[in-house]
Amino acid sequence: MLAHSQAQPRRQAAPENGPATLPSHPKSRKKSAIFSVSARRCPFSPASPLLSTFPTFQLPSELRRPTQPNPTQPKYLPLPRRLTATPLLAFRRLRLRVRPRAAPIPMSATASPHTSLLHLPHRPFGPRRPRLTRLRCLASLAPASSGASPENEDHLIQTLCAHGRLARAAALLQGLPAPTQRTYESLLLAAARAGDTALAAAVHRRLEADPVFRSDPFLSTRLIDAYAALRALPAARQVFDEAPVKNIFVWNAMLKALALADHGEEALACLSDMGRVGVPVDSYSYAHGLKACIAASASHVPASARVREMHAHAIRRGYGSHTHVATTLIDCYAKLGMVSYAERVFASMPDRNLVSWSAMIGCYAKNERPGDAIQIFQEMMASDADLVPNSITIVSVLHACAGVNALGQGKVLHAYILRRGFDSLVSVLNALMAMYMKCGCLEIGRYIFNWIGRRRNVVSWNSLISGYGMHGFGSESIQVFEEMIQEGISPSIITFISVLGACSHAGLVEQGKKLFESMVEYNVTPRAEHYACMVDLLGRAGRLDEAVELIQSMRIQPSPQVWGSLLGACRIHGHVEYAEMACSHLFDLEPRNAGNYVLLADIYARAKLQNQVDVLKELLEEHALEKVPGCSWIEVKKKLYSFASVDKNPQVEELQALIGEFVTQMKNEGYVPDTGSVLYDIEEEEKERILLGHSEKLAVAFGLINTGSGEVIRITKNLRLCEDCHSVTKFISKFTNREIVVRDVNRFHHFRDGVCSCRDYW
Repeated sequence: MLAHSQAQPRRQAAPENGPATLPSHPKSRKKSAIFSVSARRCPFSPASPLLSTFPTFQLPSELRRPTQPNPTQPKYLPLPRRLTATPLLAFRRLRLRVRPRAAPIPMSATASPHTSLLHLPHRPFGPRRPRLTRLRCLASLAPASSGASPENEDHLIQTLCAHGRLARAAALLQGLPAPTQRTYESLLLAAARAGDTALAAAVHRRLEADPVFRSDPFLSTRLIDAYAALRALPAARQVFDEAPVKNIFVWNAMLKALALADHGEEALACLSDMGRVGVPVDSYSYAHGLKACIAASASHVPASARVREMHAHAIRRGYGSHTHVATTLIDCYAKLGMVSYAERVFASMPDRNLVSWSAMIGCYAKNERPGDAIQIFQEMMASDADLVPNSITIVSVLHACAGVNALGQGKVLHAYILRRGFDSLVSVLNALMAMYMKCGCLEIGRYIFNWIGRRRNVVSWNSLISGYGMHGFGSESIQVFEEMIQEGISPSIITFISVLGACSHAGLVEQGKKLFESMVEYNVTPRAEHYACMVDLLGRAGRLDEAVELIQSMRIQPSPQVWGSLLGACRIHGHVEYAEMACSHLFDLEPRNAGNYVLLADIYARAKLQNQVDVLKELLEEHALEKVPGCSWIEVKKKLYSFASVDKNPQVEELQALIGEFVTQMKNEGYVPDTGSVLYDIEEEEKERILLGHSEKLAVAFGLINTGSGEVIRITKNLRLCEDCHSVTKFISKFTNREIVVRDVNRFHHFRDGVCSCRDYW
C-alpha cells in the first residue's frame, strides 16, 4: 500500500514547501492509499494554487516526479486492496504503469498539465502493431518450405480446426503423408460443428485409404457421430456396416444416430441386434434406447409401454439407478406426462447431479406443476453447496415462476443471471422476458426484448407477441408481428398461434381472418392449433355459425382443441345445440377428460336443464372421472401460497369472513351473486356459500390481509375465471383502492378502480 506502515505523531509540522499532512493512522491507511491513486489522475499540477485549498492532503512522495533516475522505483505501483481483488482482466486494465525517465519531458502548449504529473509512458498515435498470435506462429510452419516436419503439420491442422479454418486444414490434409488419430478426430469434430458435410466425406475417403486407421473403432465412432450431427444418416449407416471392428462404442454411436434422426423402430432393432451378437449393453445404450422409445412411430405399441419395458430391462441388468439412465427415464416420463413414475425414479436415485435435478425441475414445469418445480429447485440449492445451476436449470425455473406468477422469485433469478453472466445467452433472456410478460410486467419484458437487440430470434418475437396477446393488447401484437416481418424474420407455426390468439382476446375478428389467410404467403400450412384459434376468435365474437362452417371445411381431422374451442364459445353464449355437437366428438376423442363433462353440465345448468346435469354427473361417477379442482397461487414476501376450493388453510375462516363483508356491501349496491356455475341442485343460499369458497376469492382476501397498502396483488388460477369471481374482484379493487392482477388459463385480468382490462370480453 502507498500509505506509511509505521505510526506517526498525531500532527506533523508542515514542510517548508507544502501543507501539513494527516497522521497515518492504521484505520486511515486504506483511504490514504485510495486517495494516492486518485491523486495521480488529478487534473492539476503540484504547483497549482488550487491544491492549496486542500491543506489536509499532500501528494505522496512515491508519486512525485523524480529529478534523477531511481533504479529502485517499482515498475508497477501497487493498488489498493479493493482493486487488486478484481479479476485478472480488470486488474490489467486498472494497474498503473510508471516508467522512470532520466529527464523530464517538456510539455507542449497543447498538453494536459497532469501529463507530467503521472509520468505516463509515451504511446504514439496510430494503429497498434498486431500481436503474433499462436495461429500466426504456427502458420509459419506451413509446408511452404520443404523442411516442415509431419509433427508440425499435424499440430497446425489441429490448431486450424480449433479456429475454424477448415479450408486451410483440408488443403494441408491432402499433402500430409500420415495423419495421426488426433488429426482425424479434430477434422471430424470441426466438420460437425461447422456443418461441413464435404469435409467429413473427405476425411472419410482418406480414412478408407489409410492402412493404419482404417479399422480403428475410435475413428469409426467419431465418423458416425459426425454424420449424425450433419443429418447424413445413410452415410452413418455405411460407416457402421463397413466397420471391420464393432465394439460397444461403435454400436452406441449408431444407436445414438438413429435416435437423433427419430428412427425409433430402427434404433430399437439395433439395440436388439446388440444382444443377439453378444455385445453387452451399458448405461449409454439404455439412454439412447429410451429416447428411441419416444421416437418410435409404431401405433400398435404405445410409447409409455415401451419406456416401462425398457425401464424394467435396465433394472434387471443393474442400470436402473444409474445416474445417466435414471435422468433419461425422468425426461422420457416427463414427455409422456407420467409425473408419478418420474418421481419414483428420482426418489430412488442414490446420486443426483445437476442434470438429474434439472430434469426433475423440467418435468414439473412441463406438466403444469410449477409450484413443485420451484420447491424442488429450492431443495436442490439447499442439498449441496457444490450444485451450481446452469442455463438449462435457470430456464426451467423461470418457466415455473411464470406459471404461478412468482414475480419475486423471478427477480431473484434475474439477479443470479446477471451475477453468473447468463445474460449473454439468448435462450435465458427469452425465458426471462417470457417470465416478466406472464407475471404482468410488460414494461420490463419489452425492455429485455429491446436489450437483446440484433441477437433476437423467432422465439424472442413470439414471446413478445404472446405476452401482449395475453394482456388483451391485440393491436400491439399485430404491430410487433409486422415489425418482425420488416426485420426479415420468417414467422413460425408458433408465431401465428400467438398472433391469432391475441386477435381472439381483443376481438379483432377481421384482422385475425386476414392473418389466417396470409399464412400461405409465409409457407406455413395451417394446423389444428391455428383452426382452434380461429374457432375461438369467431366463437367469442358470437359468430358460432361461421365457426361451425370453418370446422366442417377443414382439410384435416378436427382435433380436441378445435372442438374444445367451440364448446368454450357455447358456454359464453349459452348455445346448447352446438355444445352437444362438440361434446359428441370430444367424448370420443378424450374419454378421460372430465373437463368436457363439467363444461357441458355448466351449459345445461345455465339453461335450467337440471335433468341433463344429473345425467352427466352419473356419467362422471360411472367412468370414475374426477373434476380438476380450482387452484390459485399468490406470492407474498417471496413465498408461494396455494389455495383450492376445498382448502383447509388456517386462515380460511378469516378469509371467508372478509369476503362475506365485501359481498354484503356489494349487495347494498345492487350486486346479485351469479350462481349459475354451481351444478348442485340446492338452495340459493347454499350456492352463495359455495361461491365464497372459490380459490381466487380466497387468494384475493389473503393478499389483502398479508400485503401492504398500495402493493399489487398478483394471482394465478389454473382454470377459467368464473363470472361471479370476476364481478367480486372488480368491486374489491374499487373498494380497497388496490390493483389486482389475475391470470387464468386464457388471459390476464387487470382490475383497477372497479374496471377490468378485458372489458368483460373473455
